[in-house]
Amino acid sequence: MQQSNSTSLPGAEDKPAFVNRMFARIAPTYDLMNKLMTGGQDRRWRRELLDYCHLPPHGRLLDVGTGTGDIAYEGMRRFPSVQAFGADFTYEMMAAGVGKLPGRDLPFMQADTFKLPFADNTFDAVVSGFLVRNVVDRVAAFREQARVTKPGGRVVCLEITPPSNTILGPLFQLYFFAVVPLLGTLVSGDAGAYKYLPQSTVNFPSPQELKLHMEKANLHHVFFAERMLGTVAIHVGTK
Repeated sequence: MQQSNSTSLPGAEDKPAFVNRMFARIAPTYDLMNKLMTGGQDRRWRRELLDYCHLPPHGRLLDVGTGTGDIAYEGMRRFPSVQAFGADFTYEMMAAGVGKLPGRDLPFMQADTFKLPFADNTFDAVVSGFLVRNVVDRVAAFREQARVTKPGGRVVCLEITPPSNTILGPLFQLYFFAVVPLLGTLVSGDAGAYKYLPQSTVNFPSPQELKLHMEKANLHHVFFAERMLGTVAIHVGTK
């Protein structure tokens, strides 16, 4: 089943500014939409992602493309001795996430995914959730995440998989291309943002291809786990 959509994706040069403006617009309702779109499964995926990090006591965690900080906050909630940091280039998203975990401060910083403001070998794990489909150069993004990861540390990525990858492809495409834009319009009032979301997955690499991207970024022992009938994948690589 092939779905079409009148929303055209931005070109490589325009994509960063386009994505930044889009997330700025939907920041106030972003968390609610994630819960609605995933049926509340997004928190389970974040927990599994964090389990793959193998964080040591008093470890340091960086969440790239942190948005409102959900992964970073979940890391501090589950592992109280861990210090988490959130980096994103959309100020409005981070502002919406300030103070989400009472009693714990999450340092947010505005940053370029390809030029993270940290020294080499700083973090025990670097993670991202639904970031990589929004970047122009995926290998470069993973390479930069690996740079700031300590030797032996892990880079872990949570992403939606292409619609054709799932065994329930036609049903998933119907939901993603028809229901999600309608739901997004009702909740956020922004039809364009939630038309972009499904379109951004059409040419996204398969889980096997994304594994190769991580290996090209000099990550080792890369593997992935598919969830929700193959519609979501968690990739793990070691520096």
